Order: sequence, then structure tokens, then C-alpha cells
Amino acid sequence: MKLIDIHSPQDIKPLTIDDLKDLAKQMRAAIINYTSTIGGHVGPNLGDVEALIGVHYVFDAPKDKIVIDVSHQDFVHKMLTGRAQYYLDKSKFTEIGEFTDPNESPEYDIFYAGHTSPSISLAFGLAKARSLKKEDFNIVAFIGDGSLSGGVAFEGLNNAGKLNDNFIVIVNDNQMAIAENHGSLYDNLRELRETNGQSEHNYFKSLGYDYIYVAEGNDLESVINALKKAKDTKNPIVVHLNTQKGEGYAPAEAHREEFHFSAPYDVADGEPLQQSNESNYITDTRDYLLRKVKENPELLIISSATPEVFGFMEKERKACGNQYVDVAIAEQTGVSTMTGAARGGAKVIYPVMATFLQRAYDQLEQDWAMDNSPAVMPVMGTGIRALTDLTHLGFWDIPMITSIPEIVYLAPTNVEEYFAMMDWALN
Repeated sequence: MKLIDIHSPQDIKPLTIDDLKDLAKQMRAAIINYTSTIGGHVGPNLGDVEALIGVHYVFDAPKDKIVIDVSHQDFVHKMLTGRAQYYLDKSKFTEIGEFTDPNESPEYDIFYAGHTSPSISLAFGLAKARSLKKEDFNIVAFIGDGSLSGGVAFEGLNNAGKLNDNFIVIVNDNQMAIAENHGSLYDNLRELRETNGQSEHNYFKSLGYDYIYVAEGNDLESVINALKKAKDTKNPIVVHLNTQKGEGYAPAEAHREEFHFSAPYDVADGEPLQQSNESNYITDTRDYLLRKVKENPELLIISSATPEVFGFMEKERKACGNQYVDVAIAEQTGVSTMTGAARGGAKVIYPVMATFLQRAYDQLEQDWAMDNSPAVMPVMGTGIRALTDLTHLGFWDIPMITSIPEIVYLAPTNVEEYFAMMDWALN
């Protein structure tokens, strides 16, 4: 069956496994053509092709409710729910958004979900509404690509684990966030992978979930068999899929961090179509921070899973040793850690992506400003840039931060002012 002929999940129900595997090949080709032409999230979408085919093959959306998080890994979901044309026709590439969006498909995209970690809590709310209305259908939270490290993901797991009803969490474990994962939670996921899901130390079971492990998360039959076992269960269950980020495209498999999101690239070798050796705010910030780390052994650099926004790739992160810490996808913890380290006497710099900072508004006010701890926060990616969807606009930082007393907000107009301000703030 041709991908262009898929108009709803019902169209794949009669297909054989071989038919579905052929469909997966078409989808990967479409994802590579789409992202190489206009840019986008390459690795996440290549890595969950089989998982999302399995979800829509086994479950019965839109009756069954599927919440995808972080929804930059939703391309296959969109292809299977009537939007394949936008990934196949170059003239339509810019007419589709990166994330689930009820404006595109109110039936299948239940929430606008561009940011990370809320899927389990959103699904928990759906489950409570289902109970009140005495309805009967499956609720599926599909979470991965580092999203489990967000605090709201734990909060959702913690609450939904007490449900005495159908609640299915699919963990797309590709061993990555944007960069590598951080935190003891991911140590446990690694232990589960290494023991084929048999370790007695099981994060999900400790929260009340039944548990299914799939060692080959990019094998359609294995995924489908596991999801069939989970379907219609009347207790919370986690299906843990071990997947490969960038599956099926060699450059994305070899360079998973670089291909999390990519500008347009040459399909033959994965090289960017436009290369520049010119300095910019990202590379200049990288070089500035590396100099400061060498000058001051008490300087701490904090990241919340987005080190690439200030030029810190693997080499730079390793060079900083214990003067660099990544708190994973947890901006609230990032601000509080920054405040605590500053209060403890360290010089602290926390470069953070503007579009994700609003997750930490309470900590900006209650932890940082009220405690008046001397720390420096370069807000990266401000203004209207790159992804211009509703969730990734970067201009909320000025009205958000300037409304909080005690925080000095400096807005440079050029690179010379920027580093003069950074030096003043640090000193």
C-alpha cells in the first residue's frame, strides 16, 4: 500500500506485517526527504516509526485516546491520521506543523503539545474524565526522547499509578534527550535494557505499574505483540520500547545529537546544505564560557538538556569536567540549582533556551529573586526565530522576567555589549 493512500488508521488494519514493514520504509524515506529539504526533527521521527505504526495498528483512535510527548516525534502519527500528503508533496511541506495540533486534526491531536513531559498528566486527566462519564476506551501516553526527566512526567506517573483502570504508558527509550540523558532515572532504564527488563530494580513497578519490556523496539512484530498485551488492560501498565534514535539513516544513527534537529542537509552524507565558519552568538558564548572555566575553578555552568544552544557539544562538556552539570529536561531544577550553587559561593552561569524558560517561572520568582542569589542567566534564542509555532516562540522572556523584582534584565544590541554585560554580571 502506498503511503499517500493512507487517510486514517483504519486503512492499515487489514495490512500484513510485510505490508506494514514496506509502509515503514516509505515513511522513513518521506521523513528524510522532508527534513533534508526544510529542516526538522530527524532522529526522533526516524526512531519511532515502528512504535507509532504499532500504536495505530493495535489501538482504535480516535475512540482510543493517544497523547504523544514530546510531540516533535509525531511525524508518523500525522502520516497515519490523514496528513501524509504534507510529507510527500514538497509544495505542502511548510503547511504542516512540527507538533500535535488540534487545529490540524481535532480528532487525533487531542492537545497542542510542543513542549516536553506533560503527556502522562494530560492522559491522567483524560482517565478521570472517562471515569466520571462511565466511558470505556484505551488511554495511551507515548513518551520519550528524554521527556521522562521532566518533573511533570514523574508527577503524572505518580498519580496515574494509583488508577484501578486502563492506563497505558509507552516509553520510547532511545537513550537520548537532545544530547545524552542525565540522572539516576536513566541509569535504571539502562539496567532494565541490560537485563531484558528483568531487573528487580524497576522504576515503573515501584510506582504501581505492570511492565512489559521490548528489546527490539524497531521490530514491528515485537512492538505489536507487546501492545496487544497491553490493550484493554484494567490497570496501569508501562510498555518499555528499546529503540534506536535515527534508525534507518546512517548519518543520524552515527551522530544522534547533531541529528536531533537539523537544518536542511545533503541526504547522501548528512552534511548541512549551508555551512559557515563565521562566529555567532552561539560559538562566541561557547568560547567565552570555556575561557571563564579555565580562569576560575569555582565557576559552574548549568544546562537543562539544551547544551547546543550555547555551543557545548560533547567535547566542550567533557572539557569542563565537574564545572558543568546537566539537570536534564528540568528548567525548574536548573533555576533552583543555580540559586543553590550561587548561595553556596560558586560563580554560576545557566544558559537557558528562551522558549523553555517559562516552565520555571515559579522558581525565578520564589527561589532566585526572593533569595537574591548572585547568578547569571543568559537567555538564548530570544525573539522570533527558527520554529515559529505557538510553543517555540522565544519572546516571552522579557515580559516574564521583567515583571519580577530583584532580577536585573540586560538586553544587548550587539556582541560587544553582550560580553561586556556578561563580564559585569559575573564580576
